[in-house]
Amino acid sequence: MEEVRRVARSFWLYWSAGTLSGVGTAVTAVALPLTAVTVLGASAFEMGLLAAAGYLSWILIGLPAGAIVQRLPLRRVQVLADLARAAAVLSVPLVWWAGDLTLVQLLVVALAVNFAEVLFFAANTTFLPSVVPKEQLTSRNSLISGTHAATQLGGPSLGGVLVQVIGAVPALFVDALSYLGSAILLQRLPERRQPQGDTSESIASMVAEGWRFVTRHPVMAPATWWACVVNFVCGVQLALFAYYLVHELDTPPGLVGILLASEGIGSLVFAAITPWLVRRFGSARVLMFEGLLGAVGAAVIPLGSGWVGWVCFAAGNLLFAGSVVPGSVVTRTYRQVASPPELLSRVMATVRFVSWGVIPVGSLVAGLSAELIGPRLTLLVSAAVLLLGPVVLWGSPIRTLRNLEDFEEPGAKVGLSAADR
Repeated sequence: MEEVRRVARSFWLYWSAGTLSGVGTAVTAVALPLTAVTVLGASAFEMGLLAAAGYLSWILIGLPAGAIVQRLPLRRVQVLADLARAAAVLSVPLVWWAGDLTLVQLLVVALAVNFAEVLFFAANTTFLPSVVPKEQLTSRNSLISGTHAATQLGGPSLGGVLVQVIGAVPALFVDALSYLGSAILLQRLPERRQPQGDTSESIASMVAEGWRFVTRHPVMAPATWWACVVNFVCGVQLALFAYYLVHELDTPPGLVGILLASEGIGSLVFAAITPWLVRRFGSARVLMFEGLLGAVGAAVIPLGSGWVGWVCFAAGNLLFAGSVVPGSVVTRTYRQVASPPELLSRVMATVRFVSWGVIPVGSLVAGLSAELIGPRLTLLVSAAVLLLGPVVLWGSPIRTLRNLEDFEEPGAKVGLSAADR
């Protein structure tokens, strides 16, 4: 009984830290682009640059992040990453009050925050299986996704209100404080280290082993390419949503936050029903069919004008964001249970490097495309791109499975290292 209480306490500290940080991050998701648009008058291309900077580190250090974290204390990495993000975000209002705020400053802050986030993610997702029993991972991952959805629901609304009342730049204080609070909570968790394996291995060989394991895996590889398609479109949306709402639909800042928060409603609903969907249909089938629903939602987002445009944006954003959650939950859970323990951080970092590395690409493409054909048509084209995701999955062994965990590679076990394949 004491062990059960200890495990529960560790998880809820972990969950609370992530929730607190998530609220602040959701506020910044509104405040930072609105700072660029309303304070600095950024163009569509500059908004694309800003969105890309917020994910560029996944390309720069995403691949070796897992190997780096494997050699470091997991809790300490998370705490230091939170403190670094707090300092970076706090610099924006300080520089603004000095009258020296520029787009370059915002780009540097976005890049610094993302750099810390890459290391935080590798440590954070590796830390979870050490405090949660294997049989609880799906439900705990669903809860975390649902909580993230709730923060996406409340955070942008709060951000929009704060921007409306005190301005875009001062609203960033909320995010800085949230990272500090998260660091304090994480400091109370027990320290964890990942199994070290062969400590004589170089970082390069460790990275290569994780890369081979993911890209040669018959289930993880196509699930990763599916995630690439989804995240490319997310990059397009990150670059254009604030710009589209302000310039195409003449949306006031307070309403921008509310409309962006519709993402949280969809994510929250789908996170709540994901365990039921998995039990009823199987994780593999859920993953295969959700992409079609997401494409419909993305196509609705840029329709209409005036209040009709606001309704279409909210409905489409809700549907698209919600459709992504079940696939995210089942693929993350599968990686956590199917990866050898000594490879886990490298597997998680490799998948995130590949799938999130396309986000800045999508943002840059969106910025250039919006300058040429406009943000509305760019968003419509991105909805069609989403159909590539189901095509990739249907061409893989996943189409024959009910659950991802049912897969057994002929002549090998899922847990074998790449060198044994």
